[in-house]
Amino acid sequence: MPTVSVRRDRLFAALGRSYTDEEFDELCFEFGLELDEITSEKDIIIKEKGEEKAKGASDVVLYKIDVPANRYDLLCLEGLVRGLQVFKERISVPRYEKIIPAEGEIQRLIITEQTTQIRPHAVAAVLRNITFTKDRYESFIDLQEKLHQNICRRRALVAIGTHDLDTISGPFTFTAKAPSEIKFKPLNQSQEYTASQIMDLYRTDSHLRHYLPLIENKPRYPVIYDSNGVVLSMPPIINGDHTKISLNTRNVFIECTGTDITKAKIVLDIIVTMFSEYCEKPFTVEAAEVVYPNGKTHIYPELAYRKEKVKPELINKKIGISETPSSLAKLLTRMCLKSDVIGNGNHLEIEIPPTRADIIHACDIIEDAAIAYGYNNIQMVIPKTYTIANQLPLNKLSELLRLDLAAAGFTEALTFALCSQEDIADKLGMDISATNAVHIANPKTLEFQVARTTLLPGLLKTIAANRKMPLPLKLFEISDIVVKDPNTDVGARNYRHLCAIYYNKSPGFEIIHGLLDRIMQLLEVPPNEEKGYTIKATEGSAFFPGRCAEIFAKGQSIGKLGVLHPDVITKFELTMPCSALEINIEPFV
Repeated sequence: MPTVSVRRDRLFAALGRSYTDEEFDELCFEFGLELDEITSEKDIIIKEKGEEKAKGASDVVLYKIDVPANRYDLLCLEGLVRGLQVFKERISVPRYEKIIPAEGEIQRLIITEQTTQIRPHAVAAVLRNITFTKDRYESFIDLQEKLHQNICRRRALVAIGTHDLDTISGPFTFTAKAPSEIKFKPLNQSQEYTASQIMDLYRTDSHLRHYLPLIENKPRYPVIYDSNGVVLSMPPIINGDHTKISLNTRNVFIECTGTDITKAKIVLDIIVTMFSEYCEKPFTVEAAEVVYPNGKTHIYPELAYRKEKVKPELINKKIGISETPSSLAKLLTRMCLKSDVIGNGNHLEIEIPPTRADIIHACDIIEDAAIAYGYNNIQMVIPKTYTIANQLPLNKLSELLRLDLAAAGFTEALTFALCSQEDIADKLGMDISATNAVHIANPKTLEFQVARTTLLPGLLKTIAANRKMPLPLKLFEISDIVVKDPNTDVGARNYRHLCAIYYNKSPGFEIIHGLLDRIMQLLEVPPNEEKGYTIKATEGSAFFPGRCAEIFAKGQSIGKLGVLHPDVITKFELTMPCSALEINIEPFV
């Protein structure tokens, strides 16, 4: 969940009253938020860097508030205060208005064909006659950063650029050029750089270096120019210094470029609705025209209002309350969802504002009604359907076997379900294609490339990490392995395996064989071919020739036991012989 840090004094001033910490915590809970921490800038620095670094830091009290990840309208002080004021019925839900300038005066953003393969989408708007203070300016910048980290997916989907409109002149052009052809002075720099030099400049920057991979391998970089050739920004990396906004800025040109047009529209709507309250005419936004490569045009921001109809009885049934339609309409209005009763009380008509992109389905509306009603106010009732919980039979069998294997002198290990391709293939003398393993699409490390198809490598690595322990080492594990299965809906299937290993100066095959007999005794499977279990000589790539047997039970092969091959032992950095057993226990459930 995103965390929004706000100064307590500024928050209370905006709310028009003061709260104790406990009262504000309760208010947050009522509104569906959580007051995560009460701290200060000084406390944060002390905690992260020590007292020496904290000298001179501010002691102003900060509230850290956890906000639901889909509530983009609560990621700044302005949206948070507006939501709480509407919730407490101190103000009504504001109406956001899009103003379209006269023909010839509207700002235009022209998208060229060159952007198609890099960042094909762009939207724009203007905040006209806005008044910034230091706090408002900081909140404006902070909201952009919060959106970048959240819905914009670290600028991969959308990148936001804000510019002082009085320093540039339209129409603006969004194009893509070779890095050597782009040259401008980046934000807060003292000289001009080419795009290639900018990438080198920010390669060590703790903040911007994370965004460089988004475009650095592309033959062309996206760039926005004004009519005089002034660079506004090179999204998603950096804005130009020429257009940077300040406390004196009166007109702000906002552009959002990206790979996802829906996300770009949402981001633009959120920014302009949050800060249009500081415009000369509050809650009004000047539209801009975007011209696409095919010649089509579109006016942004959309600031679209839409209406949904929900039956009151559905809301009451899903929440477990019995409120009147008018009462439910009032609850939803408190959540910034202006609602009216229509059709003789049979339906509620709910208006979804442009700030509430999280409202997708009737369930989202019902959730807001529940929050406004108060979860603590919902009466607890006994469910109409009675069910008795039972342990899953496979898990119950696993637990019983774990107890008896421990009683037999073996120590349980719990290893990772993911491993390297080398662990389940090369080290066991197999080809990776023969393992039927499920591969991870984008593994972060070589240690976690595939889902394990056997428990044996995990136990061998556990022994390798505990070689200094006194011998013998007797380990076991009962866990799931994963193999591909095209017949399942997810394309893979889990099997519950039991694996045991004995490591000593001598192989100890008789120990592992005895353990198999004990397991079968516990499972009440007799040692005979017809209805019991039997072992037959076989060969396995991981086992010593002539020292491997296949285990048959219930008319099917369930696993193998034997003495491990010296090559396998060596590859796992072990020096002594060991024997192992691995079986599938699912047939015994």
